[in-house]
Amino acid sequence: MGEDSLTAKCLAEFVGTFMLILTVGCNVLTGSPVWAVTSIACTLMVSIYALGGVSGANFNPAVSLALGIAKKLEWKDVGIYMGCQIAGGICAGLVYGLALWDVFNLAPTPGFSWWQAGLAELLYTFMLCFVVLNVACSKQHAGKNQFYGLAIGFVVVAGGYGAGHISGGCFNPAVAVGIDVSSAGLGFGWCFLYTVFEFIGASLAAVLFQVVRPEEKEEELPCPEAHELPAKVLSEFLGTYFLVLTVGLNVIGGSKAPVFSIAASLMCMIFALGTVSGAHFNPAVTIAIVAAGRGKCSPKDAGIYIATQITAGIAAAFTYSAMEGGKSFPLAPGKGYGWAEAAIAEIMFTFLLAFVVLSVATVESPLSEYFGLAIGSCVTAGGYAIGAVSGGSLNPAVSFGISASHAAFGGGSALFVNCIFYTIFEIIGGAIAAGVFMATHPSEFSKAAEAVDEGDKTEA
Repeated sequence: MGEDSLTAKCLAEFVGTFMLILTVGCNVLTGSPVWAVTSIACTLMVSIYALGGVSGANFNPAVSLALGIAKKLEWKDVGIYMGCQIAGGICAGLVYGLALWDVFNLAPTPGFSWWQAGLAELLYTFMLCFVVLNVACSKQHAGKNQFYGLAIGFVVVAGGYGAGHISGGCFNPAVAVGIDVSSAGLGFGWCFLYTVFEFIGASLAAVLFQVVRPEEKEEELPCPEAHELPAKVLSEFLGTYFLVLTVGLNVIGGSKAPVFSIAASLMCMIFALGTVSGAHFNPAVTIAIVAAGRGKCSPKDAGIYIATQITAGIAAAFTYSAMEGGKSFPLAPGKGYGWAEAAIAEIMFTFLLAFVVLSVATVESPLSEYFGLAIGSCVTAGGYAIGAVSGGSLNPAVSFGISASHAAFGGGSALFVNCIFYTIFEIIGGAIAAGVFMATHPSEFSKAAEAVDEGDKTEA
């Protein structure tokens, strides 16, 4: 690395981090409570697109640490990057403090303890670093896609709306230090605890990244189908876990944009893990893929996927209830609506979700850039359209998780059976999606048949 190159990279990291923390401060002090998190996410996204080609656009010491552990960034550069990022964060904190003549303190939200805030920071810093590693640094994706900025930036949408009411939603030691230094007159010190949890999240992300992508240790890049079952199972667990976790935190925390946040969590993890397991994260989607045939998922793997997804959903639900001090919520039709309306709502919008997955991700020529956005947007569509009717679960893993946590945390077991009914509705929606896909995409099945014939001839 030449001196000019190092200077440019350091300046890029400083500028990107400075603008990120400046946006955080201005939004907290003057911004819209509805759109503040989106504003911060968009600043991160556009800065990544602007400066990714210069420094890699880390803008976060936790990300740099994860890259170092995963051997994607030289350790000497990790230290230099961290210094530039912390400097950028402190300068930004001082600038918004002087410009607006106001500051705010860094601390867990009243009502939450240090460990609840720390767990929130750990989990979503993990998600952020994990997505960065997968979409921007993996052999499968590095330098080969243009969705990396969208995927990384919108982790902030998922975590900011989901966990921001617990910890403030830093997910970045430079943010924590910048805020804490600017408000030192109100109290100082929480940045150290936040940084510890964020670094733990980053370290876990680097380790699990290498588990879901074992090819990172190999010279040759295998085709996506070459991923072994353990990597696929972990992929399905992590994607489903963060989806259900984000659902629960948004609902209990009274988020200003719950559906948008949930959709963002699904989109980001699909972009990150689509080339590992197919990123189903939903038993109804898995069933639809099996029902549509063409060998995209074997019945054996589907059974393992479904068990993993439901286990992850329950684990995530117990996590969000613990983070929220034992709170939970029931799975049931909305006020003023009955089971008939809820059934139609869940069937139709699970159909939409599964049909879009089949159409954009399992065809012979799948979307290469927008598949995650297309699938995640189905949650935006369904969540706002029928959330008041059925809750907009659209996923048996979500349904089981919500019901299990509510039964365990004071809601009683009487309503647990509701997840069975919801699951039936959602599976019906997935099955209908498979049937409609077969009718609307006949060429996909002729291509599959031709491939089988060619294989038989080759063997003969």
